[in-house]
Amino acid sequence: MERTVEIDGVSLNYEVTGEGTPLILMHGWGCDHTTVASVAAAATAAGHKVYNLDMPGFGKSAEPSDVWGVDDYARLVERFAASEGIDRPVLAGHSFGGRVSIVMASRGDYNKVILIDAAGVKPRRSLGYYVKVYSFKLSKRLAVLLLGKRKAQERIERMRARRGSADYASASPRMRAIMSRVVNEDLCRFMPSIKAPTLLVWGENDTATPIADARKMERLIPGSGLVSFPGCGHYSFLDNPVQFAAVIKSFLNS
Repeated sequence: MERTVEIDGVSLNYEVTGEGTPLILMHGWGCDHTTVASVAAAATAAGHKVYNLDMPGFGKSAEPSDVWGVDDYARLVERFAASEGIDRPVLAGHSFGGRVSIVMASRGDYNKVILIDAAGVKPRRSLGYYVKVYSFKLSKRLAVLLLGKRKAQERIERMRARRGSADYASASPRMRAIMSRVVNEDLCRFMPSIKAPTLLVWGENDTATPIADARKMERLIPGSGLVSFPGCGHYSFLDNPVQFAAVIKSFLNS
């Protein structure tokens, strides 16, 4: 059953399934609650009441009114849990949803945490990356000087669409600004503060959040454990749904 609640002026859509220990499920960037429906089904089958969110700016939930960082998303989900009377839930997050789970788990009392191909480790950048970034910044300044502000902005957006990711190109201007902010946040400092039992589930062929990120998280999060699936990518729960469901059920019932 889908529901909508207003939290601090933001309309938040979510789906509730199952009964039992509460679990808050958060999808990745550019997705919505339907993307992780199979994760919700696995948790429901393991005896959990799943609150599967459309994160602000995605699905049927409203965009944030400002350029949010990960902490802003975390605070909204915390307020959602308080408003719904959800006590000590399991947190489960895929990719960007993993970022939010990491911040929440570092400062709250949670039953368990499941990080699925989660983001949060800032990647090391090559020299070529910085050449590309700074040449783009120089191009923006020159465009304003040569074309004027309005025409320059139009050209800059075309350049971003060509150079950026599909997620970036399809996002609204505000969500693009949010994406630029959150992807540059390194969350490693939060990980040692996570006290809840934590499961890391990863695709070994993940190129968006490489398996090396998972191993670093495993080192930083006390008592955490990593399960990886050969031949699977960033959506390991879709690439290997049967084994994924078995791993989730085992962890949730342990």
